[in-house]
Amino acid sequence: MSNQKYVVVGAGPVGSLAALYAADRGHDVEIYELRGDLRDPSTTPLNFTKSINLALSERGINAMRYTGQQELLDHVVSATIPMRGRMIHGRRPSGDLFQERQDYDVHGRTIFAVDRAGLNRRLLDILGAMPNVKFFFNHKLTGADFKRRKAWFEVRGQDSSSSRPEEVEISFDFMIGADGAHSAVRYHLMKYTRMNYQQEYVDTLWCEFTITPRVGAELYYEGSKFRISPNYLHIWPGKQFMFIAIPSEDGSFTCTLFLPGTEFAELEANPSRLPAFFDQHFAGVTSLIRPSDLIYEFEANPHLPLISIKCQPYHYASSAVIIGDAAHAMVPFYGQGMNAGLEDVRILFSILDKHAIVENNNPEYPSSIDTAFLRGLALAEYSALRVADAHAINDLALQNYVEMRASVLSPTYRLRKFLEEFMSVHLPNLGWQTKYSRVSFGNERYSEVVAKSEHQGKVLMRGFVALLCSPIVAGVFGLYWTQRRSLGGFNLLDTIRNLRK
Repeated sequence: MSNQKYVVVGAGPVGSLAALYAADRGHDVEIYELRGDLRDPSTTPLNFTKSINLALSERGINAMRYTGQQELLDHVVSATIPMRGRMIHGRRPSGDLFQERQDYDVHGRTIFAVDRAGLNRRLLDILGAMPNVKFFFNHKLTGADFKRRKAWFEVRGQDSSSSRPEEVEISFDFMIGADGAHSAVRYHLMKYTRMNYQQEYVDTLWCEFTITPRVGAELYYEGSKFRISPNYLHIWPGKQFMFIAIPSEDGSFTCTLFLPGTEFAELEANPSRLPAFFDQHFAGVTSLIRPSDLIYEFEANPHLPLISIKCQPYHYASSAVIIGDAAHAMVPFYGQGMNAGLEDVRILFSILDKHAIVENNNPEYPSSIDTAFLRGLALAEYSALRVADAHAINDLALQNYVEMRASVLSPTYRLRKFLEEFMSVHLPNLGWQTKYSRVSFGNERYSEVVAKSEHQGKVLMRGFVALLCSPIVAGVFGLYWTQRRSLGGFNLLDTIRNLRK
């Protein structure tokens, strides 16, 4: 197949990886980015703050593994912090603070805390050394004709203040839109394909805070630059809201407050209440972040919404496709947003590769198979395959918010986790795994993960009901349930329902 001109819109991790895959296959690649060079520290992120700190898991690593770029994998290994589970923080009825460890995986596998900017820089540096890759920063997509394969960009120079930005026209063979939740490529794609589109803003805002590392004498006496364990995702669950902390290489923690809009509005009206709010709901945080710093960061950092997007199809003919957040923006509570986007790239190019090597058995016209026709078949297959999985992880991410802010404290949640991990270890031939392990430590389709997890839930429920039907167990459990119910501490129906989830 002859070389093609691939245009990638969006130079974040997903767009950069897509450009790398395309360049490795010999195509001429042009990368267009609305912002300035993302390797420049002075470049302002689109939301005027750092992104929610990223969690990298097997799916994202596997997508980078397929590039064959060992230096990229070496960077991933050296510049990430393994997180083996959640550390749940709270206060006991006695008033004592507690920390409770909940490992992600009974076999000891971990996810990794990664600096988005560092990963992005590494990808852009690798691309910058490739002769068939060109960058166009400060370029805003303003129009696209996917039938004629042309696009228009406004060039936004750093010094242009009053004059109208210059507009340039380009041609392309194939455009990949990786330009985020508010994708311009998706907007223009909707004019050419009958795209079903669903957008939902979750009734939760988020704001970033920082736990600073230990320095000086404090570092000398304590022996660690981290104020809390760096190998966990720290969660302060508040049932209707939560506070989390993810480690960074420099010893700091990037923290995020997730809170309904009404509560945010109350705190915005009187920020001085913030330390007392934290002391009431997030025990121990004010010993890690000074109250004055809490108030300062709350007032200085933006309070941003969370958006969930589903759409289909993801392509038009052979001309364009959207991937990552442009196709399926999700809330961050499963840590799969970037991982799903990177996996998009691997799956997209594996399907493109499969169709690119279709055999032509016509000896009279050996080149008669049209490149665009084959790519069109590949994109149709990609949309048909990927939509179900993207919708599945989108739903799982929403569901996991409830788990993180509330269910982690539930005895029923702990019981199911224990049972599934017990069976995973002692009955490995059954292929039993927790839903989280399947999502974060494997590469099976998200939709298949959901189906298998639902099946496991049904099996657990049947086993639980069968156990209760045993006369002896039923008698003992009945006495126990009656006693607990009189104290208001147990609900049998809720337990059965939760085992199915």
